[in-house]
Amino acid sequence: MKISIITATYNSAVTIGDTLQSLNSQSYDNIEYIIIDGASKDNTVEVIKQLCPRVTLIISEPDKGIYDALNKGIAAATGDIVGYLHSDDLFAYPDAVKDIVAGFEESKCDALYADLEYVSKDNTDNVIRLWKSGAYAKNKLKNGWMPPHPTFYMRRELYKKFGLFDLNFKIAADYDSLLRYLWCNNVTMSYLPRVVMKMRVGGASNRDLKNIVQKTMEDIQALKNSGIFWPRALLIKNISKLPQFFIKN
Repeated sequence: MKISIITATYNSAVTIGDTLQSLNSQSYDNIEYIIIDGASKDNTVEVIKQLCPRVTLIISEPDKGIYDALNKGIAAATGDIVGYLHSDDLFAYPDAVKDIVAGFEESKCDALYADLEYVSKDNTDNVIRLWKSGAYAKNKLKNGWMPPHPTFYMRRELYKKFGLFDLNFKIAADYDSLLRYLWCNNVTMSYLPRVVMKMRVGGASNRDLKNIVQKTMEDIQALKNSGIFWPRALLIKNISKLPQFFIKN
């Protein structure tokens, strides 16, 4: 199976090196690696060209933000499976992609997800928070559960069928899309019970109070779009994150 992996970048020269190295080190051969750069003003594109011989396609042009960039990447992808490697994230080990593909082949699922580690910005070996996803059950979505989006891989044909990211969302388009795929369209899921991705702390959704408020409002809208009772889902969604700060393995 060919797997398309998309990285959206903008002025990412400082962190992109670790991201590229984690992609370079993957043991799985049939990877289509697509970089969508938002016309960076630093030397992001030059760093990519120097450090990553496995890049298949680089598109560098102005965009409307990360979700617009990811939509461009999906449109350009030709793989059987599509996933994301954000510009400050990295694969946790060299066989991560191989294990993801094996999960699709063994389960015949539509989509697959795994566990995620939040790590220190300056030391990716320092685990701040562990997101152990747990086995999938559709009813969990009513309680605010969602798989970690950086670990989410889905068959490309389903993006065509069920739509891409909604650009009306600035922070929570990933949550909106997951609810659309899983709750509204019953995409079949498989769980890979191991950490496949590391994410540096400090993402847009929790950067400051303004972003937290916006994220909350967008979460509510995403839940409304899917017809899920939002007060219960949002409350449990936020409370359920607390144990992730105390479980590190």
